[in-house]
Amino acid sequence: MELPCNRVRPFRLYEIVAKRCSAFVKTITSARGAVFGRAVVVLVCSLACFGPANDLQAGTLLSPGAATLFGKSAEPFGRIAYPHSFGSLSEKWRGVERRLDDERVQLALCDSDREHCASSAALQFLAIVDVARERDGRARLGEINRAINLAIHPMSDLAQYGEIDVWSSPLVTFYRGAGDCEDYAIAKFVALQLAGIAPDDLRIVVMRNTLSGESHAVAAVRLDGHWWMLDNQRMAMVEDAYVRNFQPLFVIGQSGVMKYEAFPLLAAAPERDVTPSATLELAPQPGLISPSN
Repeated sequence: MELPCNRVRPFRLYEIVAKRCSAFVKTITSARGAVFGRAVVVLVCSLACFGPANDLQAGTLLSPGAATLFGKSAEPFGRIAYPHSFGSLSEKWRGVERRLDDERVQLALCDSDREHCASSAALQFLAIVDVARERDGRARLGEINRAINLAIHPMSDLAQYGEIDVWSSPLVTFYRGAGDCEDYAIAKFVALQLAGIAPDDLRIVVMRNTLSGESHAVAAVRLDGHWWMLDNQRMAMVEDAYVRNFQPLFVIGQSGVMKYEAFPLLAAAPERDVTPSATLELAPQPGLISPSN
């Protein structure tokens, strides 16, 4: 896949610097002598090509260092993602969106007249949203993460529907009382929006475990510029910079499904120190999402 068209052309940059350095060589060597002149040229030309050393960051698996000079994506993990309108995942999400439109109407009607609401699933879902609305910041996110994790019994699509990779809307999941990772993620995605989180700060991320090869889905929420992962197998939320052994594949938001670039810019390492309790591995739930997307 081609990199963005506004990328700096490195060879053109080197040509310009080389020409300037060549002219500088002649001036310095004639004035100070060959050995001293070449030493100065090496230092000056290095700074001209790469800039001051304090402008660069050390690179790790989570922080690419000099690559961040080209900018960082606003998506979870700081990775570049592009619209992905074809394939089974996009088709599944479009089906979910159609069902969500209907369920939002049902939830609004039940919210306005709970006494006459006939859907126990809607009332249970709204009760979770009510408690979350009373909290702020991370407490709001944590409340929804914990409450939905406890409300749904983990069950594979094969066991529940007799087929693999069925994406259910929240009221269907709450009616059945069971679901797998993407069902938890979708329910959290909708609950967080009803609780007052802006749509632009909500995502569903599909990832692959780099150790087992299994796929997993989580809800993601941006708070104060940081993306937090809400996983159905953890009560504690995990910031994207601390997720280990997972490769993000797709990200879903209000603009639809997007696919992460194969060789993207990775999230920069956080400025604060990483404590042992902050660095966590998200636990996968096997056989939940088809890898063929």
